Amino acid sequence: MIDVKRLKLNWMDLLWLLFLAGLALLPPVKEIHKQLILLAFGLIQLGEGWLISRLPRRGPAYIVLLKIALAMLLVDHTGEIGINSSYWPIYFLPVVTAAEYFGSWATLGWIVFASATYCSYLYPALQEYEITAESYGLLAIRILFFFLAAVLVNRFAIEIRRQTQRYQELAETLAETNRRLEQAQAEARRSERLAALGALSAGLAHEIRNPLGVIKGSAEMLTQKLGDSNLLATELAGYISTETNRLSALVTRFLDFARPLHADLTPQDITTVLDRALNDVAQFWKGGPVRVEKDYAPNLPLVALDESLCEQAFVNIVQNAFDAMGANGGTLRVEVRSRSASGEGREQDGIEVRIEDTGPGISADLQDTIFNPFVTTKKSGVGLGLSIVSKIIDGHHGSIRVESAGHPAGDGGSGAMGSGARFIMFFPAAHDQAATGQSAHLVIS
Repeated sequence: MIDVKRLKLNWMDLLWLLFLAGLALLPPVKEIHKQLILLAFGLIQLGEGWLISRLPRRGPAYIVLLKIALAMLLVDHTGEIGINSSYWPIYFLPVVTAAEYFGSWATLGWIVFASATYCSYLYPALQEYEITAESYGLLAIRILFFFLAAVLVNRFAIEIRRQTQRYQELAETLAETNRRLEQAQAEARRSERLAALGALSAGLAHEIRNPLGVIKGSAEMLTQKLGDSNLLATELAGYISTETNRLSALVTRFLDFARPLHADLTPQDITTVLDRALNDVAQFWKGGPVRVEKDYAPNLPLVALDESLCEQAFVNIVQNAFDAMGANGGTLRVEVRSRSASGEGREQDGIEVRIEDTGPGISADLQDTIFNPFVTTKKSGVGLGLSIVSKIIDGHHGSIRVESAGHPAGDGGSGAMGSGARFIMFFPAAHDQAATGQSAHLVIS
């Protein structure tokens, strides 16, 4: 494994340059080749980081090869017999460089290669001199010191790489933890807003409902009294009655949002509830043709659900998807998968439901607030449907989020954005619900 580092000049590089300058001032001082070779060493040291940044895979090998070649030239020009040169420790430079950048086995290979190039000077020496056993022993000691230095440096380099990897993994873990914490804080703030708005909505709805009853009763009495004697007044009374009914329905939605929902959680097959919601919406759909694609994974675990509430949540989401695709129709894709997710301080097994349409999608600035009350993309909507959905799913100890589906423009959608919306819901498995020690009868408030 290659560790890419030292991409700029640092104080260690300057120290190396001072070391090379000291060698240049030592005898033989007048050997011009020695000065040029040491200068080349200095230039390679300065350009090492630049080369490795351009060639992260092959750069370290090129650096080691260049240093071995320069070490051979320096030894050859600083001794009557190359192998007897007093500059032989220059071989430590390529050896240590290899140990710094490569793994253990690759480092051993580079040491063998560097030692072989140094020992290659034995052949010309044997042509002129007789080498004693003591000289062979001295040569072996030098080679062993190459291995010793490389092994020590490589051991520290590998340990540094391991520590760096641990720190990177820790940083990633902390980043993920911070992300989850921010998500939990956002959900807590949303729950607080929902609770406050719920209490306000309940009070206003009760105050509005009573006057509406009086207005509706008065309009009906006017219609009965006037009959055909005053057609204009009768028509206006009819408008009053119609609009009163519409306001009454809106007040009912406010109360549905505000009042506690009593959920009776029992283990059920979530796909059965989902299919029923799809059929309910498709049965009364008056818009363009919608192709429904289902992708249910086999052997799904049961989920603790309140059947009617969960069906209501699915109906709201599917109805919104149908409305978004509009008169042109499109494709609705429903996926159900087993999944694990973090929740309540631990990993939870459960079911992930994805409902994806090919409509215009939801803009990025609305995705974070779409589940808040009174936030809507419909011209005639009041923005309570998805708030109630979020409340129901929270009561099932699940989670919901929305994202862009990423469909290309014109893929059966009706909007200009052409990206579609994807609602992703998570429900804990029934056995996971039991593990939390929660009651099967739950009040969602």
